[in-house]
Amino acid sequence: MSKEIKKEIEELRNQIREHDYRYYVLSQPVISDKEYDDLMRKLKELEERYPQYKSQDSPTQRISGGILEGFKTVQHRSPMLSLENAYNYNQLKDWYERIRKVLSTSDIELVVEQKIDGVSANLIYEQGRLKIGATRGDGITGEDVTANIKTIRAIPLLLRGKPVFEMIEIRGEVYMDRKDFEELNEEKKRKQEEIFANPRNAASGSLKLLDTKEVARRRLNFFAHSIGMYKSSGYNLESQWQYLELLKDWGIRTNPYSQCCRNLQQVQDYWQKWQDKRDGLSYDIDGIVVKVNSFAQQKKLGTTLRSPRWAVAYKFPARQATTTVVAITANVGRTGVITPTAQLEPVECAGVIIRNATLHNYDEVKRLGVRVGDRVLIERAGDVIPKIVKVMEHRGKTEVVAPENCPACGAKVVKEKEEEVAYRCINPNCPAQLTRSIIHFASRSAMDIEGLGEVVAEQLVQLKLVKNIAEIYRLTEKDLAKLQLFKEKKIQNLLSAIQKSKQKPLSALIYGLGIRHVGEKAARDLAQKFKTLEALANAKEEDLMAIPEIGSVIAQSVVSYFSQDTTRQLIKQLKEAGVNLTESQTQPESSALEGKLFVFTGELKTLTRSQAEELVRKNGGSVSSSVSSKTDFVVVGEAPGSKFAKAKKLNIKTIDEKQFLAMLKTQ
Repeated sequence: MSKEIKKEIEELRNQIREHDYRYYVLSQPVISDKEYDDLMRKLKELEERYPQYKSQDSPTQRISGGILEGFKTVQHRSPMLSLENAYNYNQLKDWYERIRKVLSTSDIELVVEQKIDGVSANLIYEQGRLKIGATRGDGITGEDVTANIKTIRAIPLLLRGKPVFEMIEIRGEVYMDRKDFEELNEEKKRKQEEIFANPRNAASGSLKLLDTKEVARRRLNFFAHSIGMYKSSGYNLESQWQYLELLKDWGIRTNPYSQCCRNLQQVQDYWQKWQDKRDGLSYDIDGIVVKVNSFAQQKKLGTTLRSPRWAVAYKFPARQATTTVVAITANVGRTGVITPTAQLEPVECAGVIIRNATLHNYDEVKRLGVRVGDRVLIERAGDVIPKIVKVMEHRGKTEVVAPENCPACGAKVVKEKEEEVAYRCINPNCPAQLTRSIIHFASRSAMDIEGLGEVVAEQLVQLKLVKNIAEIYRLTEKDLAKLQLFKEKKIQNLLSAIQKSKQKPLSALIYGLGIRHVGEKAARDLAQKFKTLEALANAKEEDLMAIPEIGSVIAQSVVSYFSQDTTRQLIKQLKEAGVNLTESQTQPESSALEGKLFVFTGELKTLTRSQAEELVRKNGGSVSSSVSSKTDFVVVGEAPGSKFAKAKKLNIKTIDEKQFLAMLKTQ
């Protein structure tokens, strides 16, 4: 009798595993949900009646029903690296050219897969049985969420067939279908709970719940796509495509739309196809992943500290969404420019809830014809800055015009020149301008006064402790004690930072003054040319324009700034406070880059932009903010902008950060 019961239990388990495989991997179910539930219920009853035949890899063990005490950390057997991004075809082509040069061949087969917008997970199978399911974490260590991973029916507890690996790390993406996401959010709304912004956030939050029954109820899903460490005797994996086929044989779900490509045009066609059809999928994707198929070639290409060189994420462009304008407000910048900003009915766009969008200026408002109440199309430019692209449906009745009076101080708003688009508050004592001027003056690129941020600046202005930026240097312990949360140590730290800033070079001071059109580069050029603030203040337009990169706009702005009585008084106060008003005669530390002009674009990995530019100057070179025929090198970081494209067009030599640093060491 016991043998018959054991056999029946095993047969039920095998039937359920087969139906899981058909449903999740093949997408070819052969029984109804009711029939599936009946099989599962029968198995549960038998296991409860005969507990001696229970097994950890039984389909019934997916949902323990317990409340977890928290998650332990687990170290991945091999690092889970992040992918390098390509945002356009030229960047993809550059990636391909790099790997082609390393491999010294054009015979490179590529595997392309949809980039699922989910949460990375690492599954460890030993002898074909699921042992550990972990989050990516920091790439080295993740959270052990095995109990929650087991609730995902697309992840088998026991691999199909005879195990050929003693141990294998299977990497993939846990995600939530849009339909399940929408149902979850509707339920949260009914319960008056905070809703999730997008399916990815829902999947991430669900995977870290401590109640496994609730995790199971949320119907998470899974696609496997990568391999970590593995141990096998007698089985040799040679390619990504072979691995994907093997996963399907094991009952592990992989993306059904993956394909092999022989050239970049096929990759581009695949990218275009899924950019156009992405909304027709049941899940979110934000691009495609391109991998070198051959594992031997992958090994030769190797990895950086952060990314495999043999793979790249080819991202889709910024997402768009429609929403309603609920208000248009006027904001005052540090130079007095009045900028219109649209307040929006919150909408999800490219994975973020958008509530505000820039309208740039009132000419743009007029061009768009946007009014409060209109339905508008918004876009996250470069997935960062929300902007209104166009009005989809005019619902508002009142035309939006520039305010006649400053919203911060009530002073008259003017348009100084007819050809300008900016409306400006010209009150030098405008509190909004003063607050932003203080923030700018204290910023790291200017006087670098640590601890003097937005909150502190606002309080200094509100309490009338500072009426211009020079009065920062008159602040006392008694003054700072009036600020919220300022105790003795914090007061001393800020006073020390203010005192230290007095020794900053003239270039930092010029930039910190906030002269219109004068950025860090122009401030440095002006300081090197005139050496003292007094000489700069007395310079004429022709003197300024004698500097190669200073044009008429900057020259006029500088002359106008120093011609004001308030500026003359400000310089006097800065001098009395002991602020350095001269540029030091420092000599380059080496001549490694002497005579070379550099431009930087994109995000560097080990240096900030200002640190990299300072290295150029210390080694005798010069830096420009724009690419021209005079540029010698363009240093390209992650997600480079238009400067990279212009460098290619002008045949300017482009190098990466590693090559740039090597230039310093080899001289």
